[in-house]
Amino acid sequence: MISWRKHYKQTLIAIGLLLSTSASIYGQDGDPKNGEKLFKANCTACHALDKQVVGPPLKGVVERVKTEGGKDTAWLHKWIKNNKEVRASGDEYANKIFEKYNKAEMQLFPNLSDKDIDDILAFTTNPPAPEPEKTAETAPAGDAAAAAPADKTTTNIVIISLLAIAGLLVWILIKLRQLVKLGQSEDLAGLNETRVRSFSEIYQKYHYVGKGLLAILAILATYGIWNWIMWIGVYKGYKPEQPIYFSHKIHAGEQKIDCQLCHSSAKYGKVSEIPSMNVCMNCHRTISEYNGKYMEPGKDKAFYDGEIQKIYAATGWDPAKQQYTGKTQPVEWTRIHNMPDFVYFNHSQHVVAGEQAIINSFNKKNPNNKIDVVCKACHGKIDTMNVVQMANDFTMGWCIECHRTTEIDMNNGYNKEYFKNLHDKLKKQYPKDGGKITVDAIGGLECGKCHY
Repeated sequence: MISWRKHYKQTLIAIGLLLSTSASIYGQDGDPKNGEKLFKANCTACHALDKQVVGPPLKGVVERVKTEGGKDTAWLHKWIKNNKEVRASGDEYANKIFEKYNKAEMQLFPNLSDKDIDDILAFTTNPPAPEPEKTAETAPAGDAAAAAPADKTTTNIVIISLLAIAGLLVWILIKLRQLVKLGQSEDLAGLNETRVRSFSEIYQKYHYVGKGLLAILAILATYGIWNWIMWIGVYKGYKPEQPIYFSHKIHAGEQKIDCQLCHSSAKYGKVSEIPSMNVCMNCHRTISEYNGKYMEPGKDKAFYDGEIQKIYAATGWDPAKQQYTGKTQPVEWTRIHNMPDFVYFNHSQHVVAGEQAIINSFNKKNPNNKIDVVCKACHGKIDTMNVVQMANDFTMGWCIECHRTTEIDMNNGYNKEYFKNLHDKLKKQYPKDGGKITVDAIGGLECGKCHY
């Protein structure tokens, strides 16, 4: 006899298993596109899809944890939200992963909802194909077509110029040949004697004019020599090739990295130091390839990736093992800005005390070329430079002109209190200017400020 009660129970169990399986499948069925956004916002500091960074590669992680540890998506939800709690519970697989990846503490993500985690897992399982990127620096086809006639025109101009020079040389040779023939005749000897006498008479008559011209030439020559001497040591526009290609346009311009993240001593010290390679590794420990949209003309992704590898070689970093080898290679940077030994210049004094005053003064003098960071007043718009160059003269006259025209920020609490009496005095002396205080008024032109 058929036991309907037994079959009824088996049917209920089967339906329950089906529903739980369906729920599990539904839990994995997230939105890969949203998952990609969440992955980039929360995971890329330590993970990549296809390679180990700080943690393991995450492509196919759902299948991997199931194969290796027999874990499901519910376990992954717990791990992502609070991996520390999972390890503390004695979970063997969780502690095995922790040991395998150098006991690197994974960040906790209690803020992520179950839907967010499902979207991220959907992205790691089936990442959407990348959309073709439009490179801003790539010239349109029309520009390339227009460049061809321009190049042809330039070539024609060069050829015509060379032909004209060649024609001039032929004409000079013909004239020289005629002079040689003339020199062989008796008539030329008499003519030369007459010319010598004529020149002597003219000189005697106008010798004051001749001496005056010589004096003018001597003055011009002296000025030329003086001007040449004064520009010795001025290297405006100097931009040497560096051992590792570092684009400030990518880092400061495209990525908006603050100058003082790398040049930290500019704010607190006399010298703005060249950052050590350890500073580079703060970011490039996890950024092993360039995936930015900006490409400098003539450069490609492979070029930038190669320069990142130079950083690893210099610091002795093994990106595959995610550890230092101890074998380092010093980088011999070529210095661009270097004050003479007899000049005292303090970066912190300008960056901290003079920051707003310098920015305001620069923008007032350059309304069409305003700056937002004090560094740019002296070093130019670094965030637009692929190769850093010396943007200004950095002469004594250049510094003095800045001190004469830069008005002190009297809204600064220190200046307002310290120069209060001086401000009142200047208001009486210079009522039209409202007692304006510039840097020279507080000793900015004293020799001992910069030379001692």
